[in-house]
Amino acid sequence: MLHEWIGLDGFNRLSDRQAMHALYECCASSIWARRVAQGRPFDSRDLLLDRADRVLAELPEAEIDHALDGHPRIGGKADNPSSKREQAAVTTAGAEVREKLAARNRAYEDKFGHVYLVCATGRSAEDLLAILEERLDNDAETERRVLRVELAKINRIRLGRMLGPEQ
Repeated sequence: MLHEWIGLDGFNRLSDRQAMHALYECCASSIWARRVAQGRPFDSRDLLLDRADRVLAELPEAEIDHALDGHPRIGGKADNPSSKREQAAVTTAGAEVREKLAARNRAYEDKFGHVYLVCATGRSAEDLLAILEERLDNDAETERRVLRVELAKINRIRLGRMLGPEQ
């Protein structure tokens, strides 16, 4: 993440283009980034986080799919620093768990047509596998609701990392 620990004042001072870029690093939806940035200046972190949640909740499904493009498969090759950090526990998991994750990921993608998205921060590979196996029982509508909740959690963590510690 290029825009780490810039603080709320620093974020508010970014140009529109810079703010959208910083937000896009948190969530790969250009519509989400633009709409969140349009809320600036924010008087508090909470107002920024609330706007991020509201904008996400209002996104059409096609735009949620764009946001998913920014998330590699759990246990796969993480192609950005945020995902590498969030999935760190998976890289140290045993071969059997990684193989099961790969197989269940394929089953999930076959069933739902998109990558399995879960807030992986602080969770072990075994936990992520158990959650995946449980979510395979969901119907498509339920899974899309769960996916949005997980995406909101990830966005909040990434926004927090962008802003840095509260002052």
